[in-house]
Parts: sequence; C-alpha cells; structure tokens
Amino acid sequence: MIDTLLTHDNIALAGDLANRIDANTSAITETTFLSNNLWIMVAAALVFVMHLGFSALEAGFVRRKNVVNILFKNAMIIAIGLLSYWLCGFGLMYPGEAFSGSFFGFAGFGLNPGETGQTSAYGDYTYYTDFIFQAMFAATCATIVSGAVAERIKLEAFLLFSTLFVAISYPITGMWKWGYGWLDALGFYDFAGSTLVHSVGGWGALAAVMLLGPRLGKYTSKGIKPIPGHSMPMAAIGVFLLWFGWYGFNGGSVLSADPAGVSLVFVTTSLAAAAGAVGAFLTSFTLFKSHDLSMVLNGILGGLVGITAGADQMSPNEAVIVGLVAGVIIPISVVAFDKAKLDDPVGATSVHLVCGIWGTLAVGLLGSKAGMDQFINQLIGIGAVGLFTFTFAFLLFFLLKKTIGIRVHDEEEDRGLDIIEHDMSAYNL
Repeated sequence: MIDTLLTHDNIALAGDLANRIDANTSAITETTFLSNNLWIMVAAALVFVMHLGFSALEAGFVRRKNVVNILFKNAMIIAIGLLSYWLCGFGLMYPGEAFSGSFFGFAGFGLNPGETGQTSAYGDYTYYTDFIFQAMFAATCATIVSGAVAERIKLEAFLLFSTLFVAISYPITGMWKWGYGWLDALGFYDFAGSTLVHSVGGWGALAAVMLLGPRLGKYTSKGIKPIPGHSMPMAAIGVFLLWFGWYGFNGGSVLSADPAGVSLVFVTTSLAAAAGAVGAFLTSFTLFKSHDLSMVLNGILGGLVGITAGADQMSPNEAVIVGLVAGVIIPISVVAFDKAKLDDPVGATSVHLVCGIWGTLAVGLLGSKAGMDQFINQLIGIGAVGLFTFTFAFLLFFLLKKTIGIRVHDEEEDRGLDIIEHDMSAYNL
C-alpha cells in the first residue's frame, strides 16, 4: 500500500515537474522571440538613420548650388526603395525553400506572410520585421550611386535607375546568398553586405560614372582640378551618423538578440572604423603632406564597409587589420580613379566598391573562416555579383542615355541643379 502511494506521489511529482519545465521552456522561447524581434526592429531604425547620414555626407561634399538636388534624391531614394522592395524586391530576394541553391526565384508580388504573419522563415522574429529590416538595406544601394553621380545627372534618369536597380538587380544577387541561392550553397560568406550591399552599390556607381562623364572643369590640360564640397562640418556629421547607424546594420545582421554575437559585432565594427580613420590619415599624409579631413572621413567609412562581410567572424585584432587596410586603400583608390578620369564627388566607388571587395576577400584571409577554399569562394562571389550588377547598371544607364538622356546641359550644370531642377536654393544668402 505504501509502495503504491509512493509510486503515485512520484508520478504526480514528475508530472508537475514536467509541466513546469514545459511552461518555463515556453516562457523562454517567447522571451527570446520578443527580444529578437525588438532588437531587429531597433536595428532597422538605426539603418534608417544611415540615410540621414548619407544625405548629410553627400550634401557636404557637393557645392552649395547642388545641395537641394542631392537632398531631394536622398529623400526619394528611401521612398522608392521601400515601395519597390515591397512590390517585388522582397519576393525576388527571399523566394523560399523551393529555390534553394538556384540562380533565380520569386515568391510573388507584395508581402505574403501566410496565415498568421507571425514567424519569418529565416529567423526567430516576425515576417514583417524581416521585411522592414531588409527594406532599409535595399535603399542603401541607390544612395551609394547618388553620391557618385552628384552635380550633373538628370533627376528623372536617376530616379528611374534607382527604381529598377532596387526592384530587380539588388534582390537577385542578394538572393544568391541571403535567400539560400547558389552562392550560399557554394560556401560564399557575406555577413552583412560588404559585397551584397556595398559593392553592389559601388558597381552601379562605377557604371554610372563611366557613362556620365566628369563634372565640368574637373580634368583639364593642366591636370586634375579639385572641386571641394561646400560644408565639411555637414560631411563630418554625416559620417558620424553613418557610424552610429552601422551598429544596426551589422548588429542587426546577427538576426537575433544573442548577447555574445551582438556584442562581438559591435566591437569589431567599432575597431575597424577607428583603424580605417588611422590608416587613411597616415596614408593621405604620406601622399599629400596634408591632414585631409575628407580622407579620414572616408577612411572611417572604408573600415566600416570592410568589416561588414566578416564582423561576426573576426577577432578584435583581426578587425583592426581589416579596418587599417581599408583606410590605406582609400587615398590610393581615390587617386587611381582620378587618374582614370572617373569623377566621383564623394568617393563612393573607393569606399563601397574597393573596400567592399577587400572586406569580402578578408573573410578568406582572416577570422574563423580563413582558408584557401573559402578565399576562392569569396573570389567567385565577388566576380559573379560584380559582373551581373555592373552589366545590369551599365545597360540600364546606357538605355536611359539613349532615350531620355542622363546628363544636364553644360549651362545647367554651371548654374547648379538646385535652380534648374528645383527652382530653389539651400541657403538664402
């Protein structure tokens, strides 16, 4: 009788303990879901702040007569980016498991969260959180192009380009890795987008600059004529806003609120940015014998772009190396593009394309994934994304050039795009 009671008591106790464990597990799972979702939404807001940073940076690096124009483009880019990514970009970039390992897939137009819309297929957060975080990334590509073509491109041509670039080109190559496409199956690695975001924008910028031509008076028979921006304080504010937003850009790409993962990414991101500033400072002083603020500002951005591919794979020491090399690259690359007569007012091709390539290659050279096989995979990914993006952007700009035209007339450029395109000035002086 006693044995029977003990057995019954043990069974009841075991059942109660099991119920408590289930309840605790459920609570932990719900807490994890909520914390992940909240952090990624905060990260999306930080990436949104980066568009303010790009606006200030580009406005500072252009002349006073073109400030309204560059701000107008940046305001429209975020609007175009969100709408085009909602219409078809998200469906192209994340087509679903049926297209795993493929070159192309499409989940349909608009947003299709399923019956509940509560859980993303790509992580422990909601479908809508996934969309808004990725949409903020998408518009960044067109913003990169905006700075490179500043002061001489027709507004309508640029807006048409941005719409198609964000709606079609960016999501297709993004799908190759982040949508579990063929580059993901190959083993290519790009944590937060040194290639898939930054060099994609850089390739688009390079194609545009080649077809658009330099600003009037930039390259003369006497050599290269510097055309300084109108406000270095505004450019510096833009860079600090970008650095701030990058904590969401890289930190959110952990795709969870995991303390170890997010904190490591914050550290590697910060150290790479700092090292980029030092690398650019030392190199520019060696080359030009002056303390060039614009080079240091772009050195910070170069370090940030460089670490983005492997921010979760690098140790702090390795992050410093990645950032330092990126900073050294900036002045050398700027000079090289100028010698090739490829006019880029803000240095976007140097920062986003060249440093994006370096950061992607660094994943195969440094960090936990380093190795010859990984390095080859990185090369393949860079080459494939670059070839597709440059071809798409070049053909699109070429088509626009032959139809509506992509460059304003010389007299309009001389007068300034603020008056010609917008009938207003940035400053009432």
